[in-house]
Amino acid sequence: MSEIGKKIRLERIMDRESRNMVIIPMDHGISMGPVRGIVNLAEMVNKVADGGANAVLLQKGMAKHGHRGYGRDIGLIIHMSASTSLGPDPNDKVQVCTVEEAIKMGADAVSVHINIGSETEADQLQKLGSVAEQCDAWGMPLIAMMYPRGKDIKNSNDPELVAHVARAGAELGADIIKTNYTGDIDTFRTVVEGCPAPVVMAGGPKTNTDEEFLEMVRGAIDAGGRGVAIGRNVFQHENPTAMTRALTLVVHKGLSVEDAMEAVR
Repeated sequence: MSEIGKKIRLERIMDRESRNMVIIPMDHGISMGPVRGIVNLAEMVNKVADGGANAVLLQKGMAKHGHRGYGRDIGLIIHMSASTSLGPDPNDKVQVCTVEEAIKMGADAVSVHINIGSETEADQLQKLGSVAEQCDAWGMPLIAMMYPRGKDIKNSNDPELVAHVARAGAELGADIIKTNYTGDIDTFRTVVEGCPAPVVMAGGPKTNTDEEFLEMVRGAIDAGGRGVAIGRNVFQHENPTAMTRALTLVVHKGLSVEDAMEAVR
């Protein structure tokens, strides 16, 4: 029966036709504070919902303040990990929510953040395995944000490292993997091919131009990626609704960057 629950919930965070996902994470407040774009969370949720996003990703405390804003319907993913930029080790992600809590809030999925290469990698992997077991028991889809991060990681976009961390998330039971784009179609294809779970591209820091950003998205989809989980490049955009719409045109409709840019303009 839990498999049915996962299937039903996954339907709520993906496009019916493309089977891809446009997810807008807005959990940055715990790590970075009330940064531009998510000061008024409910307002931003409405903007990306109007743009056609499939789901937003929030910390549990903000779900009651921001999810569905003033009535728009959009999928809800509860993030279960946290650390702050003020702490001694921001790469040390701790679990701050349970699957049961997420179910009570009506979540369609949960997510965890794992930094492979960090000093607390072992603890984080143990938590991922435990959360995956709970998600299987409750029929809750699990998104694992898998990143190569630590003192010995020189390039967090290195294709071999990204392929390794993506595979590690799938090995421990994640249903969807969010990870870094490796910079080009061919290398990201190796990441996708080496991971049995669907892979979605992380957004990372704000890019210099919209074209640069959408080119990465187009490359990730062409490589076999199943969507995006983009935060700052959407909610810090001058027109978040238009940028979200552009994303959906690339991810769900297969449009070129040039055509999708028309939505931004």
